[in-house]
Amino acid sequence: MPRQVKATRAQIARPELTAAALDGVLYNQPGHLIRRLQQIAVSLFHEEAAAFELTPVQYAALAAIDVYPGIDQASLASSIGFDRSTIGGVLDRLEAKQLIKRQATSRDRRVKIVHLTEEGVSLLARLSEASARAQRRILEPLAPPQRDAFMAMLSEIVWHHNDGSRVKVMRDAYKGAAGER
Repeated sequence: MPRQVKATRAQIARPELTAAALDGVLYNQPGHLIRRLQQIAVSLFHEEAAAFELTPVQYAALAAIDVYPGIDQASLASSIGFDRSTIGGVLDRLEAKQLIKRQATSRDRRVKIVHLTEEGVSLLARLSEASARAQRRILEPLAPPQRDAFMAMLSEIVWHHNDGSRVKVMRDAYKGAAGER
């Protein structure tokens, strides 16, 4: 029986299809470009914030806790557009680094409110600078008027589709930690 030889990619590639053929089905599609931009944004964040060993989601959680001291975990998840079932893991890692502290409320022991520690406040100030550098790098290919227009259009698209999202951002998610602060 003759030995079967696997074809190489070059042998099975269709020569009539070039990279330009993907323009219509992938490279010029908003969903693909947004996904790529997200990958690039995360990469730039990690480059700028490597010394802090935190993720963009951890940064978002710290920033929201700073703005809303005493926010409960569910409201925190809603305020940053993160899944409620996995925010606990994010907070576990921040707590292990001693950047936050969680405590049960007196009204409902199941509800945990979150505060930054002194180290969390200090680190967030430095990390915010790194995040701002990453944000500037994301937009640097655009001229200043284009940056403003891009941000306005991006915001319009995001808020238009927010309610249909799997995880909605609730801008007014924080109502106080179960009635406490």
